[in-house]
Amino acid sequence: MFSKFLYRSLGLFSTLSYRLKRRFTPAGKFVFAGLIACAVVGVDTNQTVAYQAFTFLLALFLIALGGIALFPPRFTAQRVLPRFATTGEPFTYHIIVQNRSSRKQKGLHLFENFADPRPTYEEFTMLREPDEEQRNAFDRYFKYHRWQWLQSGKLATGPKSKSAPRLLPELLPNEEGEIKLELTPSCRGTLEFTGFTIARPEPLGLLYSLRSIPKRQSVCVLSKRYIIPDLHLSGTRQYQSGGVALASSVGDSEEFRSLRDYRPGDPLRHIHWKSWAKTGKPVVKEYQNEFFIRHALVLDTFLDAIFDESFEEAIAVASSLACSLQTQESLLDLMFVGDRSYCFTSGRGISHAERMLEILSAVQPCREQPFSHLASLVLNRAALLTSIICVLLKWDNERQEMVRRLKALGIPLRVLVIANNNMASIPEPGPMSDTPECLHLLTVGSIQEKLNKLSRN
Repeated sequence: MFSKFLYRSLGLFSTLSYRLKRRFTPAGKFVFAGLIACAVVGVDTNQTVAYQAFTFLLALFLIALGGIALFPPRFTAQRVLPRFATTGEPFTYHIIVQNRSSRKQKGLHLFENFADPRPTYEEFTMLREPDEEQRNAFDRYFKYHRWQWLQSGKLATGPKSKSAPRLLPELLPNEEGEIKLELTPSCRGTLEFTGFTIARPEPLGLLYSLRSIPKRQSVCVLSKRYIIPDLHLSGTRQYQSGGVALASSVGDSEEFRSLRDYRPGDPLRHIHWKSWAKTGKPVVKEYQNEFFIRHALVLDTFLDAIFDESFEEAIAVASSLACSLQTQESLLDLMFVGDRSYCFTSGRGISHAERMLEILSAVQPCREQPFSHLASLVLNRAALLTSIICVLLKWDNERQEMVRRLKALGIPLRVLVIANNNMASIPEPGPMSDTPECLHLLTVGSIQEKLNKLSRN
């Protein structure tokens, strides 16, 4: 019961704070602070004359409140956005605003409107701020810092200066003005814009008159990426049943070889209609099954309810591998488990690395399914695979058992274990003891340094 009350109270406080920051001008904030100070000091009118200043400042605000009823005229606005952005890297975009009134407009400011960053009740109760246990008892009880951390995670797709207005140039009637903005996303996901707010100071310059312009747009924010050294992935070409047509949907491939006469049982989709028209008898296309290289990138998404930075680092490492592996003449299968098991294929013209990065930007931790789902997904496709790279969050018995079964099938493996700073080394290589050079521990905070030391065996 108290958790729900606390959640609603923090949500109400965030809404009130958001609206006040947008309504007051810098001068208005200063005057409002003076109003509060005079109200506190001037309670006893017999001991101080601060109440007179309070009355004067209050009168100013009442006049300013009447001034904001004069809303600014009509505007239209649009953004010119890039398709992708990258976590931690600034990107620029443009906003074009048009004055649709018959009068010149100046002194206007623009606020960007983003999707509501407030966490859900489930997120507020299930997730904990990193190192929250180190805060004092008061902070742990009222969870204000947890609320701020969760909001920053949602706003990680927006700028830190989200409440700062941007000054617009003077606009003549029906004239367009353009401003250039720069944002730095701090986490992967989707950056959702919901619209604009045009602000104009009222005559006293204490409050803004606001007019909202709805305009929904979004930018896909990709995970940060590391520099991956050239990896020599051993293994032989594997037979891929199905053909080129099937490769477009599931990653299998076959190559056109020749034309021949129709035989009973040949599929209709193989008929070569132009040749039939020329010869007067049915002719079909004959294909040759192909043998080629097919790698797998296995991502461990199984995480406890408590936030763990190693998960985001695992996404970053997987993203780095997805765009570093050469797939012009091979396929790459990305396998992970979310609400269900997923397998996405790229390479040989089927898809591109940017599609893999877009998928990885939306991957969420899996807390409902057992790890056996991922093991089954990989083992069921093992016969098609040339080699496998596993990006794991732990090195426990379940994960070692999956690796042991894959090695028993004779598939070359590289295992990357993402660990927090409290793990200096893997205590027991287990099934990788015969190839310890293919088992790597990547510690949070020194990922790039560890990646630079990957062997090429």
